[in-house]
This record gives sequence, C-alpha cells and structure tokens, in this order.
Amino acid sequence: MAYSVNRAVVLGNMGRDPDVRYTQSGKAVTNFTVATNERRGGEDVTEWHNVVVWDKLAELCGELLAKGCKVYVEGRLQTREYNDKDGNRRWSTEIVAREMVFLTTKRGLEGNQGRHRAAPDHYTGGGMKNSRGGYGSGDQRAAADDARRQDGGYTQGYGGGDGEDIPF
Repeated sequence: MAYSVNRAVVLGNMGRDPDVRYTQSGKAVTNFTVATNERRGGEDVTEWHNVVVWDKLAELCGELLAKGCKVYVEGRLQTREYNDKDGNRRWSTEIVAREMVFLTTKRGLEGNQGRHRAAPDHYTGGGMKNSRGGYGSGDQRAAADDARRQDGGYTQGYGGGDGEDIPF
C-alpha cells in the first residue's frame, strides 16, 4: 500500500497583522505570514511562510494575534494557481493551518497564551481535549513547552495544563 504525507510545521514570528475576511457563505478565513530563522554558513537566513486559517480558529487569530506574535502552526501545504493583474499565471504555496499554539498574543504578552485547535475541515463548536487538559497531541505540547521555555513565555494565563510547568 502506498502512503503519502502532507504536513507542515512552523514555529516563528508573525510578519504582519492577520487579515480576517469572510466568504459569501459566512465562513471566516484569515491570512498572515510567519518568519522562521536559521543559521546557514554563519549567516542568519529568514524564510517567510504564507498561512491560511479557516472558521473559528481564523476568528481567534484576528482577535488575539498581531505582527510580531510568536506562533506554532501545524497544517498541510497547498499550492494555488491564479492570474495576476497583468493576466500572468502565478502559483502560491501556503500552509493551511489545522492547529495552532499562540505562544504570545497582542493582549500584552503578559498573559493569555493558549492552545487552540480547529477541526480538519470545519469547526463544529467543540474541541478535542487531550488527557493533559490541552488541545492537540503530546508531541505538539512538548514543542510548544520548549518554545515557551526559550522565549520566557510561561505566565499565569497559560491555558494548556495543570500549572506544574509554570516556574513561579
């Protein structure tokens, strides 16, 4: 049996404020960019990633995030074809987010960090809580925990666990 995987994971800083729009049917869709950095040959190199978020998670992005916020995004890669204003064919590759962790938010970076999960195709008003009290898998929680430790992002507003990891 042949298997395939389409999964993208980025952890970085938002390059612009989220752009929230609504389809004709009333579905929320949000677009933003995430910058990731790495060192190559002694130089810092920044890679920019286009992100698309749908439904309730899209609305939360618009409410809680702003340029400069640190986010963990997990989803699938999608390439779209379109014609630019001059009629030329163009392609755009983006990450369609299924799950996100807001490591910092626009509400002041002093709290309100949390985890939000969207259903793969649509939001039904609920969430799938895991046994540790957060949303998503333990692997994603561990990645977010590591990022918070590096960024100093633990606060009382953290909504993903039992408080044992909070260093105060």
